[in-house]
Amino acid sequence: MPAEPIAPPAVTDDDPGGRTVRRLVAIVALVAVLPALYLRNLVHNFFDLKIYMSAMDWWTAGHPLYDYVQPDRVQGELYFTYPPFSALLLWPFGLLRLGVTVTIFTVLTVAAVVLTTRWLVMPVIVRHDLPRTFTLTVAVLLVLAVEITRETITLGQINMLLVVLILADLLFAVPQARRWAGVGIGLATALKLFPGIFIVYLVATRRWRAAAVASVTAAAATLLAAAVAPGDSWRFWTQELWDTDRVGRTDYVGNQSVFGLLSRFTAPEKPDRLLWLVIVAAVAGYGLWRAARAARAGDALTGLTLTGLVGALISPITWTHHIYWFVPAVVLLADAALSAKRPDEARRRWWSAALAVGTTAVIVYGVVTFQKWGTAPVRTHDPVDFVLQNPYVLLSLLLLVALPVRVYRPVRTEENSRQMDTSPQ
Repeated sequence: MPAEPIAPPAVTDDDPGGRTVRRLVAIVALVAVLPALYLRNLVHNFFDLKIYMSAMDWWTAGHPLYDYVQPDRVQGELYFTYPPFSALLLWPFGLLRLGVTVTIFTVLTVAAVVLTTRWLVMPVIVRHDLPRTFTLTVAVLLVLAVEITRETITLGQINMLLVVLILADLLFAVPQARRWAGVGIGLATALKLFPGIFIVYLVATRRWRAAAVASVTAAAATLLAAAVAPGDSWRFWTQELWDTDRVGRTDYVGNQSVFGLLSRFTAPEKPDRLLWLVIVAAVAGYGLWRAARAARAGDALTGLTLTGLVGALISPITWTHHIYWFVPAVVLLADAALSAKRPDEARRRWWSAALAVGTTAVIVYGVVTFQKWGTAPVRTHDPVDFVLQNPYVLLSLLLLVALPVRVYRPVRTEENSRQMDTSPQ
């Protein structure tokens, strides 16, 4: 009898060559998608960074810093709105050629994305024994793909610098009770005010020393700026801080805060302030309560993520590039899905995985990248408008309720190594 032909070996999950090919294909596919996504955002042409540098030129020429204004087709008139301490750090960049400044900001932002993504993802990689290089590479590419990062890079924003300072504090310095815990949050608060919500979080979690260090650091940086520019500092803290119109239209869809949502119901009029304050109090109270519970359970990442989402919701102006906190939320949901291994946890596993995938899809597609909202006041007329105009607000509210709080339990291994087993609560 003739010999039967020998079938080629099947490619299975045990085949390392097949695994490598699939991983390379996944990485190449993500890399190929990035240019298409960024082409939609490059129309910004580093618009915000150009405003900062023009404002520095104006200031250097002897004009009052907060008199600087630049017309904008969508927002009307845009002013320099950062605190004086930010101006001190931006001023040296105004001495450079614009192309050099753009390059520096872009490189620093990408480096910050790589660093912070590693901080977030490495514990999950170790805990679940995932392929390190592949998982980290995919995570970095996905973070570069989301609208938040695209807007940060193409507008020339400083958001990722603030994220580095906040995460360094709350993931490392505060849990380890370092003497300098709170310095990063204090500096971030002096630079852009929004991170001040994390000082409130430190108080809510009774990290008294870190809260005091953060407050003193923010005050010291502010006083330094006041010593250098007393007139501009006095004007900012007594007048310009309270004028939201200087930042842009509150009804514009790029403003994904509760105030922005309400503004789209009442535009061109401003929404009722009392109604907004009641909602803010409810969101802040519930969100910080959950964040404090997470901190008490030892889950620092969930605590800071919930706090970031609270800050985005309650701020009068929250542009899309401010809401970095969706990124750690996806990491938390992926970790929860991977941790739910028992048969009775199947429902939780699929819910966490679906929410992680859904959140990723929303923040990659974005709010403003693929939509043309025009220059007229934005009004909400029906449920479809409501969803399309407020996806980040709605997603933030959902995550405020749905993010799992992970409880850490020590696990003894044969080698008696110190490992941590997590299960979402």
